[in-house]
Amino acid sequence: MAEQQKQTKEQDINQLLKVRREKLQTLQEEGKDPFCITKYDATHHSEDIKEQFDELEGKEVSIAGRVMQKRVMGKASFCNVQDLQGSIQSYVARDSIGEESYKDFKKMDIGDIVGIKGEVFKTKTGEISVHASSVTLLSKSLQVLPEKFHGLTNTDLRYRQRYVDLIMNPEVKDTFIKRSRIISSIRKYLSQEGFMEVETPMLVANAGGAAARPFETHFNALNEDLKLRISLELYLKRLIVGGMERVYEIGRVFRNEGLDTRHNPEFTLMELYQAYTDYNGMMDLTENLYRFVAQEVLGTTKIVYNGVEMDLGKPFERITMVDAVKKYAGVDWNEVKDLEQARALAKEHKVEFEERHKKGDILSLFFEEFAEEHLIQPTFVMDHPIEISPLTKKKPDNPEYVERFEFFMNGWEMANAYSELNDPIDQRARFKAQEELLAQGDEEANTTDEDFLNALEIGMPPTGGIGFGIDRMVMLLTDSAAIRDVLLFPTMKSIEK
Repeated sequence: MAEQQKQTKEQDINQLLKVRREKLQTLQEEGKDPFCITKYDATHHSEDIKEQFDELEGKEVSIAGRVMQKRVMGKASFCNVQDLQGSIQSYVARDSIGEESYKDFKKMDIGDIVGIKGEVFKTKTGEISVHASSVTLLSKSLQVLPEKFHGLTNTDLRYRQRYVDLIMNPEVKDTFIKRSRIISSIRKYLSQEGFMEVETPMLVANAGGAAARPFETHFNALNEDLKLRISLELYLKRLIVGGMERVYEIGRVFRNEGLDTRHNPEFTLMELYQAYTDYNGMMDLTENLYRFVAQEVLGTTKIVYNGVEMDLGKPFERITMVDAVKKYAGVDWNEVKDLEQARALAKEHKVEFEERHKKGDILSLFFEEFAEEHLIQPTFVMDHPIEISPLTKKKPDNPEYVERFEFFMNGWEMANAYSELNDPIDQRARFKAQEELLAQGDEEANTTDEDFLNALEIGMPPTGGIGFGIDRMVMLLTDSAAIRDVLLFPTMKSIEK
């Protein structure tokens, strides 16, 4: 029975598609091909007209958009036109646009794109509308829009056909408008703070600056293998060496990893570097930036994600990784003397580790297992073990740890920052340790970057640096459940043909 209903539905759709193509053919034969129209001068958008009704009542406007509803009633009809801002009703009467134009209007379909010129007025029911004096078909829709694009039952199709999702779900369009505003606000704030936006290579010989597996490709012209960048770090630090004291980049990075609600193989990262400051300066910048962006985009520093309120207006909590593990796992890492004791504790607490993991690695695993999920309110987790931080300055009073923090909200890592390592001798030794990990099978380990080491030998000032996950920031500020909801075109598995 279900299969028969499916076949009937497909036949009905095929018939509708056939009718639309026949309508287009008729229009073309009559010299009214909509695809020959090259422009239309719209004077207003829907919400502008509604907001400025008192000034625009009785005046002529032009609107353009997609027909989403149509009610034909003899000599007069109504239609709803959707544009960037929303939708507005138009009253279309035969006596106002002419008999031939009215016949053409009646043949238009839901999904067609039109331009309507007419006077602004309010109907008897109080709805602000446009009384059409002319209707122009600007583009013929040859596909049938879904009656209702269900976000839950059709998520895969929503992501694959984002253009339909944007048409049918106004809240989706609103998310991406907010995404644009978030990025604009970040740029505005950093410009006020004296930062300069730059661009660095995406195709690199050495994909360093993060623990991630890169995508690899081949450049035919030079007959060389290259990688897509996994980070923005090493080139931006070269610019600090060159005397650009405050730089940032917002751009795509690529990591050959899995897909889930918070990960996509290509995503938007922002990294910034500031000379003559440290990770404390980066904490202050992060706190001020998040507050500024939330206030600019949402009009408040209190945000709600999945029903949980997070307050960006209060001072952000600051806690060391050791204290976080003590608080949430009940283990005081200051009492852990050596690797053997760390492994014993991991086994006791059922924390899985690998043979290559050192004492600091196991501390990090404890943090991930027991502490992360509790960090809902804005929190800086500071002073990471040196083993997991190959590009970071050691703490002068405790060289087993480095001046690094990760910023957490909603149990997610939102940013990662360092007092940047500027000692070329120490950096070479750390690269060597990373090479050894690579030889042991760690595909995410860094390789030695000789040009970067040369830059450090030229001399890099004390520097604070940070990387922000833009997509996760957008997720939180738009209350979006998955990273795919804030990427216009997320990575999808190809449909088998």
